[in-house]
Amino acid sequence: MTDKNEIHFRKAESNDIDTIWEIIQQSIERRRKDGSDQWQNGYPNLQTIESDVSKGFGHVLTVNNDVAVYVALIFNDEPAYSSIDGEWLTTGEFVVVHRVAVSEKFAGQGLAKKLFDYIEDFTKSQNVASVKVDTNYDNIAMLKILESKGYTYCGEVVLAGGVRKAFEKVLI
Repeated sequence: MTDKNEIHFRKAESNDIDTIWEIIQQSIERRRKDGSDQWQNGYPNLQTIESDVSKGFGHVLTVNNDVAVYVALIFNDEPAYSSIDGEWLTTGEFVVVHRVAVSEKFAGQGLAKKLFDYIEDFTKSQNVASVKVDTNYDNIAMLKILESKGYTYCGEVVLAGGVRKAFEKVLI
């Protein structure tokens, strides 16, 4: 990727759904090839993405107007996070990061890391203090991203039928 690329972060729109679903399917296959259990049980599915977009949770990172990365950002609402085996850093408002998926066309270009910069800027612009995120214990790529971006391991949560490592980063 060159510096001439225009990168934008925006809410996903209904006309993005087909592209987002294709990216999700690529990510499901990538997780399977990596030997991960994550996303191998029919979740997320097309209805999940349609719901994200209709509720305003879905966001995309575009490169030269091509959807490159998808993420769902949800304010203060993840029931699984209320019972953590461990302890969150904060008890106030937060943004939950779910369903990060990078298009195969843009894989390996550092866009997931860049996505977290946009998420953090967006979260601060909403005067929300922290970002919470979970991932599968075997999602090495995401674990490395969270470490590199300064997220703190807080414990484990049970989500989508599995135990997930939970992280938080205090922004303000």
